[in-house]
Amino acid sequence: MLSIPYNHLSKAAFVCKGWKVEIELREFLKHRKAASYSQSIIVMVQARVNGNQDCQSAKYPPTPVYGLTVYEPKTGIWSELPPIPWLSNGLPMFCRLAGVGSDLVVIGEWDPKTWIVFNNVYIYNFVLATWRHGVDMPGVLRSFFGCACDDDRMVFVAGGHDDEKNALKSVIAYVIAKDEWIPLLDMAQECDECKAMFHRGKFHVIGGYCMKLQGGFEESVETFDFSTWKWDQVNKDYFVCNMCLKACVASDNGKLYLCWASDEATLEKDILKIVAQPRAELGG
Repeated sequence: MLSIPYNHLSKAAFVCKGWKVEIELREFLKHRKAASYSQSIIVMVQARVNGNQDCQSAKYPPTPVYGLTVYEPKTGIWSELPPIPWLSNGLPMFCRLAGVGSDLVVIGEWDPKTWIVFNNVYIYNFVLATWRHGVDMPGVLRSFFGCACDDDRMVFVAGGHDDEKNALKSVIAYVIAKDEWIPLLDMAQECDECKAMFHRGKFHVIGGYCMKLQGGFEESVETFDFSTWKWDQVNKDYFVCNMCLKACVASDNGKLYLCWASDEATLEKDILKIVAQPRAELGG
């Protein structure tokens, strides 16, 4: 069973009860990875516009519907995930994605028709190829927050702003196995429109801006140390770019890659190096 492609595991799980129990075990995925049968995939949000609409004659441009696309780097195959059953208008605008084990977690943000903020959580399981409801984010209606996951089946949400546009410094974590949210200690300052990620065993909240700056993006980072269960001192000169980060990614070799509108850079041993300039159409 270890060699079964990931997109056929859901069918294999219904061969017999024994197979289903085995495939749903957390250890099954570890054994697949150890045997070099696990597959790396990239899941991204893509906009789809109704091809039957006349964009030029319409008074307003057609509203795109957002869905999830899967890319397999090894095979070059593209595919689409089934839509979330409870969302007739597609994915929420600005929703956050986090991959944890065999689960894809979709969190927040705006209803594409009404622009009402969601705190909903939806979870797609690649083994069973099914969607389920998670537990809604507690607290205020949160937008433009940072989101990242660790290796222990937890998703972390940091900062953002509430429905009154007040920047937030609160941080919460979602334990998928228990379907529960737990609070972490607040950050030292509010952080709206920030990015979040795990790097070298710590949770990083990067960039964004505090309440008094209102759109003046900072070059700072706050890191949460799980060994002490405390936030480290704020590093206010983490990178030299007072712009909104488009993305940040950590690699297996210890490098941290940052991308904003004008440049792509890598942060290695606390030294920021510009490595490329993104194509113009990727800057928006």
